[in-house]
Amino acid sequence: MTAFADLGVPAPVADVLVGQGKAEAFPIQERTLPDSLAGRDVLGRGKTGSGKTVAFSVPLVVRLAAAGVRRRPGRPTGLVLSPTRELATQIATQIEPLAAAVGLRVTTVFGGVKQARQERALGAGADIVVACPGRLEDLMRQGVVSLEDVQITVLDEADHMADLGFLPVVTRILAATPADGQRLLFSATLDNGVDKLVRRFLHKPVTHSLEEATSPVAQMTHHVFRVASTTEKTALVRELASGTGRRILFTRTKHQAKKLAKKLTADGIPAVDLHGNLSQSQRDRNLASFAAPDGAKVLVATDVAARGVHVDHVELVVHVDPPAEHKAYLHRSGRTARAGESGDVVTICLPEQWQDLRKLLNKAAIKAPGQQVTATSEAVDTLVGERAPLRHTPVVAAPPQQQRQRQRQPQQHQRPAGTGSRRRRGGASRNRRRAQV
Repeated sequence: MTAFADLGVPAPVADVLVGQGKAEAFPIQERTLPDSLAGRDVLGRGKTGSGKTVAFSVPLVVRLAAAGVRRRPGRPTGLVLSPTRELATQIATQIEPLAAAVGLRVTTVFGGVKQARQERALGAGADIVVACPGRLEDLMRQGVVSLEDVQITVLDEADHMADLGFLPVVTRILAATPADGQRLLFSATLDNGVDKLVRRFLHKPVTHSLEEATSPVAQMTHHVFRVASTTEKTALVRELASGTGRRILFTRTKHQAKKLAKKLTADGIPAVDLHGNLSQSQRDRNLASFAAPDGAKVLVATDVAARGVHVDHVELVVHVDPPAEHKAYLHRSGRTARAGESGDVVTICLPEQWQDLRKLLNKAAIKAPGQQVTATSEAVDTLVGERAPLRHTPVVAAPPQQQRQRQRQPQQHQRPAGTGSRRRRGGASRNRRRAQV
């Protein structure tokens, strides 16, 4: 591997990376940085966990600093588009110390929270905006932000934006940025219209493809645990959740995620949930608990966490419910074995799910023969390893969203007359923002 300084990264930024334990560049960073630092448009293709965030954060910060950009209210010069709120927050967390080292200011823009704080941050002047498409377009229409001064635009997880139906909004946003600006697009695949974005908005891009999105991570070990009944499945899930390290359990529905987190916590295994029924503050609180050294070691999530959630040292991912298609399997699994670490992935399979799961794994190029197990099987015991002490004083999780909605309900009936059209517009805007999960 190559040191960042040897790739042309200035000392102030390289020193921050070294201080974070990132002394040497990962392959995608090593390959893309010479081109992106030189101002070329770059198309970076690599699977989740390959180090894409640093690969675009460094040239974004370095080139804006070198350009001597002048901070103006509501007119950023750097823009990063992200498909989810969680990913936007984590990207901003990565960029902020790099930007601070060269005197740049970063802010986030996404739905699910009141926009007043975002308006204030933009009005005070932000050099780099990390945004989800829906809320950003809302603020553009309101005249709160203009993209006319954007010099560098980054699209992260472009294929996931396509999966969520955001490409029309992304297209309008990109069209509002200067045509001669630098553009960096990072995506695992070019499916569902991402290739059209590349052809329209990237000028003679340099393409760097590390591996196909379906190629398994070498440090990731896959297991299929077949169980005879839902009763055995329940016992197995509890056993898999009982280890000392961090683990993410994926369920198919929001209700299942909430119910399982509550059950594990009651059993002495503190767990928090993450799904679309939580407000942004609840999501942030639960993720903070999962990331904290003394917080919950178990995160129970729907596919909202399959992309865009990166917590260090997740040692195990459990597909409590197998996903619907192979790309979801790969993105869920990608929460472990990140940045060179190793990790395990377990899929729990009931008898009626076996044939569909075999087809899914074949599409994902994963070889994992099924093992018939119970919660007390040796294979399970070996995988779980040391058990964490039971904690019957649970970590504080977010309050139920439904309670907060009920508390607000009486006020909704006191809306002044004549606000119906504004309410409909607001409702449409909220619906767009809810899609960003």
